[in-house]
Amino acid sequence: MSADVWTSPVTVVPALSLAAWLWLLLARGFFWRTDVTLPARREPAAWPSVCVVVPARDEAAVLPASLPSLLAQDYPGRAEVILVDDGSTDGTGELAGELARRHGGLPLTVTSPGEPPAGWTGKLWAVRHGVALARAREPEFLLLTDADIAHAPDSLRALVAAAGDGGFDVVSQMARLRVVSVWERLVVPAFVYFFAQLYPFRWIARRGRTAAAAGGCVLLRTETAERARIPEAIRHAVIDDVALARAVKGAGGRVWLGLAERVDSVRPYPRLGDLWRMVSRSAYAQLRHNPLVLAGTVAGLVLVYLVPPLAVVVGAARGETAAALLGGAAWLVMAGTYAPMLRHYRQPLWLAPLLPFTAFLYLLMTVDSAVRHYRGRGAAWKGRTYARPDVVPDEG
Repeated sequence: MSADVWTSPVTVVPALSLAAWLWLLLARGFFWRTDVTLPARREPAAWPSVCVVVPARDEAAVLPASLPSLLAQDYPGRAEVILVDDGSTDGTGELAGELARRHGGLPLTVTSPGEPPAGWTGKLWAVRHGVALARAREPEFLLLTDADIAHAPDSLRALVAAAGDGGFDVVSQMARLRVVSVWERLVVPAFVYFFAQLYPFRWIARRGRTAAAAGGCVLLRTETAERARIPEAIRHAVIDDVALARAVKGAGGRVWLGLAERVDSVRPYPRLGDLWRMVSRSAYAQLRHNPLVLAGTVAGLVLVYLVPPLAVVVGAARGETAAALLGGAAWLVMAGTYAPMLRHYRQPLWLAPLLPFTAFLYLLMTVDSAVRHYRGRGAAWKGRTYARPDVVPDEG
């Protein structure tokens, strides 16, 4: 094999891709491992009080599968649920009250904050209203959870014990998202995989800059929320969960994030269009609405995820053995790091080599998010559009 082979772009580019994958494998906080779950914990002698705040907008379709699980929490201390009906038009508030009467359990308060003022996202305006009501009860902890999240009966108990035993101000779990349709199988596990790659869970628990949370399930100390001015300090954040974690760390707090084992999202995303909207509504906000960052992200996705299979195909077609071997090695490492997430989602491992295709879809979703932004549609969700939030998380 001549020395010219190793200076040819056909060989150099897949070599760079392989180098990137080896770095990701070994030096990115072992992001690909799925063993970051709630740590072993001792239950406290006296259980602190908790208020559960659930912002909900047009959630009647999923509420019967989620709200009863909150009302049925087996929690030894004082706890109650506040559902904030954020201008729903489908009877969400009335249904919540009916479910509480039917199922019983923890006390439920249903309230409505009215339309959000300028500078607030709808969800955070609802959270603000719920937190204000909760503070009147003087709880030691707040559980912020979305209306599409179902909790196992011991979920609140486990979260509070983990926060107390570990000395954390935030304990957040990445709910297991629904994976039923073909598109959910292709896109959903990769969504969590990419999130963990961007925010390695092991780094979040350290006293460093990396901060993130999963908005579907966030246990937060009330004292820390007041010190970090939550939610006022993040009122215009589209990616509110990461912004919350950054605010807590900025106020000197400790954050823990891991994968949930018994906290599940019941929201379906059966079609590609449903998943596309979920990702594209906030993807460009994640990139700080910066076209240079967008260009770098696209280039990075191409190098890391698309070059390996292309190198295998082009190398084999042109007889470039070195390029094909390098591309194949990078592809193998990629699939190997994805396999644990597929196992976490109970999906077949043959989906792992398809990750480049899924990454290509995410690339298109990200570009589409930028196009929507420059057309003035910004981050749109449930009838509201947020043109340009100011609070956008750093990678860490």
